[in-house]
Amino acid sequence: MSDYRIKGETGEWEVVIGLEVHAQVTSNAKLFSGAATEFGAEPNTQVSLVDAAMPGMLPVINGECVKQAVRTGLALDAQINTWSRFDRKNYFYADLPQGYQISQFQHPIVGEGEVHIVLGEGRTKTVGLERIHLEQDAGKSMHDQSPGYSYVDLNRSGVALMEIVSRPDMRSPEEAGAYVKKLRSILRYVGSCDGNMEEGSMRADVNVSVRKPGDPLGTRCEVKNVNSVRFVQAAIEFEAQRQVEIIEGGGRIVQETRLFDPSRMETRALRSKEDAHDYRYFPDPDLPPLVFDDAFVEALRAELPELPDAKLARYVRDLGISDYNAGVLTAEKEAADWFERMLTLSAEKQGKPLTEVARAASNWVISDLFGALNALGKDIIDSPISPEHAATLLALIGDGTLSGRLGKDVFQIMLETGDDPEKIVEERGLKQVSDTGALDAAIADVLAKNADKVAQYKGGKEALFGFFVGQTMKATGGKANPQVVNELLKAALAG
Repeated sequence: MSDYRIKGETGEWEVVIGLEVHAQVTSNAKLFSGAATEFGAEPNTQVSLVDAAMPGMLPVINGECVKQAVRTGLALDAQINTWSRFDRKNYFYADLPQGYQISQFQHPIVGEGEVHIVLGEGRTKTVGLERIHLEQDAGKSMHDQSPGYSYVDLNRSGVALMEIVSRPDMRSPEEAGAYVKKLRSILRYVGSCDGNMEEGSMRADVNVSVRKPGDPLGTRCEVKNVNSVRFVQAAIEFEAQRQVEIIEGGGRIVQETRLFDPSRMETRALRSKEDAHDYRYFPDPDLPPLVFDDAFVEALRAELPELPDAKLARYVRDLGISDYNAGVLTAEKEAADWFERMLTLSAEKQGKPLTEVARAASNWVISDLFGALNALGKDIIDSPISPEHAATLLALIGDGTLSGRLGKDVFQIMLETGDDPEKIVEERGLKQVSDTGALDAAIADVLAKNADKVAQYKGGKEALFGFFVGQTMKATGGKANPQVVNELLKAALAG
């Protein structure tokens, strides 16, 4: 149970959260027409006669969108309904040319499921899913193109959406943030949504209410179209605090739809919340029920990739990677794919089994590579270092060609140039020096220049050994093999 509470004048309040996530279905065409769905096109260049609601135009279901919804349901361990139906949700808005939205109200394509989330300090929680239904998106009103007019772009009109509705199981902003991240990860693994919240292909309606712990559910408000995990959490914090202050001030919460203002990090009222009867739902007469059999479902189940929870368990069980590292590496499909490619190549180049190189490779990816990419503001897909070059670098460090420090120097050059580490080492003369003749000469020179410290060392001040190592490394420009230096120094000082 979450210990997150809102502290009010009358005591502590519990926040109750449910999310409705709208995820744009990955498809080259819209839900009921063949118009393109590419992001960023010029306004009204991807609009069919169906999308524009021209008279006599009839919708035809896009089979790929159906498959994507079923794949998503399977990945979320949800009930797949082999019989579902499309309804008309009637309301007027300038960017809704039909005057209704084709959606699924009473009979969704996917029923109950669940999402498992990991919280701080190793805590876990299961968030229930109520349903996933398919629906078409509306267009977009543009109010900043002219001082006297508003314009409408219908490129999004008819784009396929999955509305993924959770149960009100979340009790803190942390839980809601973890839920959105995990849901986004699963959708991206499956390939049913690209999860790009900045472009609007995944956005959340956040339902928030407050109550005294143990009391019945309070009246909820819905915060519409929140487009980042950070804003989801901020909207919950503000909205919960607002509701507590109203109730403690003697007021009551009105069920309404609100907007989140990211510039002020606050919510504001948009309209009173409609009930289902306000939309006058009825079955769409132009679309027959959507019917498929169990064989269709099982064929799609067989196509599912290894999902993040299964991949994480495999990394820990079979590769000996820590729970934390495995969680970081499997959170995004691209990161997991990059790591697995690099790991396979590392094992080949070092002539070792995967289990012997996995732990060190995972530490390097998370500490060195991810740290550098974060500093550069890049994702793994934009990494200037390929899995092949990373594997080569680790092999050069592993076989002693590069010391740890030289390895970091080469890594920095790779980040800047994208070059092969072997090329960098060769062109810049960065190979680690293990030649005992050259190192004997360097050590002899260091000891001769520090005869007083040699006497102190032999007199019992053994802590000076580190000083001699440092001077030798400095004399060789950091290229000396530390292990060889240690062995030769011990022999020289013992003489």
